[in-house]
Amino acid sequence: MEIHTTTTSRIRVANLSDIDLRGARTVRIRNIEVALFRLSDGSVHALENRCPHKGGRLSEGMICGSAIHCPLHDWKIDLSSGQVQEPDTGCVTAFPTEIDRESGAVYIVI
Repeated sequence: MEIHTTTTSRIRVANLSDIDLRGARTVRIRNIEVALFRLSDGSVHALENRCPHKGGRLSEGMICGSAIHCPLHDWKIDLSSGQVQEPDTGCVTAFPTEIDRESGAVYIVI
């Protein structure tokens, strides 16, 4: 019997106070630029900072509800899943996040 294990890492990427409400901040993790988005409810979402259409920097887009609008062609991308909303198609990598409410530390789980 073969047993497969996966190792996850929790990487501290910011403090909650570093990210404005309804704003973004970028970090680089393992050669990937990641955009951190803080929604008005205080949650933080992390996506690869590259629209699948033309490579627009999602961190420069506008947050609208639970989606980010690409600044180049207004593609709407779900902040939780990274899925592009119809009628467009595609997906970007979404990373799980954790917030330590006591310290305000923001982590990405890889």
